[in-house]
Amino acid sequence: MESITEARRHIANAKNFLSVNAKKQDGIYLDRKYVKIAGHTAYTGVLLALDELLPGTKKKTRKGVEWYQKELSVLDKKVMSNFATAYELLHLSMGYDGSKSVRIANIGLEEAEKIIDWVETRLEKRSN
Repeated sequence: MESITEARRHIANAKNFLSVNAKKQDGIYLDRKYVKIAGHTAYTGVLLALDELLPGTKKKTRKGVEWYQKELSVLDKKVMSNFATAYELLHLSMGYDGSKSVRIANIGLEEAEKIIDWVETRLEKRSN
């Protein structure tokens, strides 16, 4: 379960970028550059975990968000919803738009952690 360890490392790195580099004040991060880096890093962690679980992700080409949503909708609708939220907040709001809201970042990171935990549980069941 090296991929889970790596996914968690991405989340830890994202949190570190936010707390050390982005500097927060009154519920707002002051440096948009590090918010973007954190968003991309955390979203990558989610994809690393999902790629370990979902079939067909071992190929070199990256799957689109719609593919992940379709695959997850078959397995677990709640996790698909978590993924949609993580995508929206981490990838789009933080990663591209550089949203400086601490609240958005916290919710996105929580969703990422839920997904990684879910993948870990599924992988453990699979190996038993």
